[in-house]
Amino acid sequence: MATVKPFRAVRPGEGYAERVAALPYDVMNRQEAVCMASGNPYSFLHVSRAEIDVPSQVDQYSAEVYEKGKENLAAFISKGVMVREPKPVFYVYRQVMGGRAQTGIVGCVAVDEYEDGTIKKHELTRVEKEVDRINHFDVCNANTEPVFLTYREDKRIKSLTEGFIANHEAEYDFTLADGVRHVLWRIADDNVIGSISNLFREIPSLYIADGHHRSASAYKVGVKRRGQNPGYDGSEEFNFFMAVVFPDTDLKIYDYNRAVKDLNGNTAEGFIGKIRDIGLTVEEKGKEAYAPERKHVFGMFLDGSWYKLSVPEQLIPDDVIESLDVSLLQDKILGPLLGIKDPRTDKRIDFIGGIRGLSELEKRVGSDMKVAFAVHPVDIGDLLKVSDNGKIMPPKSTWFEPKLASGLFLHEL
Repeated sequence: MATVKPFRAVRPGEGYAERVAALPYDVMNRQEAVCMASGNPYSFLHVSRAEIDVPSQVDQYSAEVYEKGKENLAAFISKGVMVREPKPVFYVYRQVMGGRAQTGIVGCVAVDEYEDGTIKKHELTRVEKEVDRINHFDVCNANTEPVFLTYREDKRIKSLTEGFIANHEAEYDFTLADGVRHVLWRIADDNVIGSISNLFREIPSLYIADGHHRSASAYKVGVKRRGQNPGYDGSEEFNFFMAVVFPDTDLKIYDYNRAVKDLNGNTAEGFIGKIRDIGLTVEEKGKEAYAPERKHVFGMFLDGSWYKLSVPEQLIPDDVIESLDVSLLQDKILGPLLGIKDPRTDKRIDFIGGIRGLSELEKRVGSDMKVAFAVHPVDIGDLLKVSDNGKIMPPKSTWFEPKLASGLFLHEL
């Protein structure tokens, strides 16, 4: 059963939240981070991407960068830009984007439950990305950004959460330049805290929606601290890491589309013919962008026209991974017809988040790509099913929006 516990957060002081809040560290490159933090000395990017505050010739993974992040965080706390909670609390965190809200509980989850599979995964991680956040968390002595978790909705938790926010004022309520509204309520009542913790103990599993590298890094820092403290009793903060836990019914997964630089020696006509030869139905849709309306259907943009590609039922494998649309596209078209054997490493393919819209696919085909494919979004139920079966999703399968803001809360170790 799942552990979700309150913690003594460090969070923005009064009047600072909107200026501190930043996008997650991993959705931008170094130069973009410099631009985003420009003119804002309170941006949390000065902590999460501290390479923006050292000379450009300094490697972003150097010890100097991690020490700078630690120094900047300490300065934020000493100046009152960020403050420590006097006691362990929970928060309710609501994000509103395009009229849709997702509302979760901010708390800490257990390192042991990451290890034993109570917290389920669906992605592989890359060692170099893990090492970066391990060093960052370890030097800053904090989980500086939360992991994005989900669970199968429990109406009791939802009712308790909605009842609380209906009767309490928010600590923060602001809208950032990207149009996403962020609202945070503080739960300090011990009775409510106990009720939330007890209800989560009846939840059999938590699932990583977004933040596999942060999870792995937080886990490994916890293990490292255990090695440094052989007398630990399990109650120490390094035995836990910070997360926002949302019910699955609140979440939206966007499509994660593909574009390829060439047709692997085929003409456009020949390529379409080969798609038909493998059993897919091809229907030309013309100039108007086509978004797949259901599973096992793709949109394809080629030579200025959109096509609808349909996979017949008899070609869909009875397997939780192989039946995913991203797998069908890879196994039937990208691999055998376009020669993309390993989409993780092949330089001829690029991945485009659906939040950018189908116009981005047309733009890319008009510039550096030859063909693009629009994929129906993965269903949240499929993601949970993959995780329950201990399987790994294909690369670039899911795109969650909105992203969790960084800097609204952090967990000291």
